[in-house]
Amino acid sequence: MQINLIMIGRTNINYIKEGISEYEKRLKHYVKFNQKVINTPKKYSSLSRKELTIKESELIMDNIEKDSLTILLDERGKEMTSVEFSKFLETKMTMNKTINFVIGGAFGFSDTLKSKYQSIALSKMTFSHQMVRLIFIEQLYRAMTILKGQSYHH
Repeated sequence: MQINLIMIGRTNINYIKEGISEYEKRLKHYVKFNQKVINTPKKYSSLSRKELTIKESELIMDNIEKDSLTILLDERGKEMTSVEFSKFLETKMTMNKTINFVIGGAFGFSDTLKSKYQSIALSKMTFSHQMVRLIFIEQLYRAMTILKGQSYHH
């Protein structure tokens, strides 16, 4: 089983990088985990929000492997508890060899991407796209420990 986290832009905040690194180490015991960072060209800074989300979504599509399941992390997606997420993940893992979770840029995803893929939300609150990385990786780790019946969750 391979889980990929596809993201627009690099993480440049040290404490977030350290947290991500810690949970990446922990995840190695459960699943193959890979981060794919997509850098957007500087010329994109002159685009409108809509144009930017379209261009970023095209770059995301270029990084999605055929025959893999893709799930967008979007504030308007389906909300779940950690236990519900672990069950959701378990179901998806039994049916798919590779699962991609995608974090868009600051303005989210294009309508085309949102209509093509399922989306889940980490919270009703809005987080910076850099914080979402750490929160998601921690929740992924938590889901794995729940599935293994380990005590991390409680």
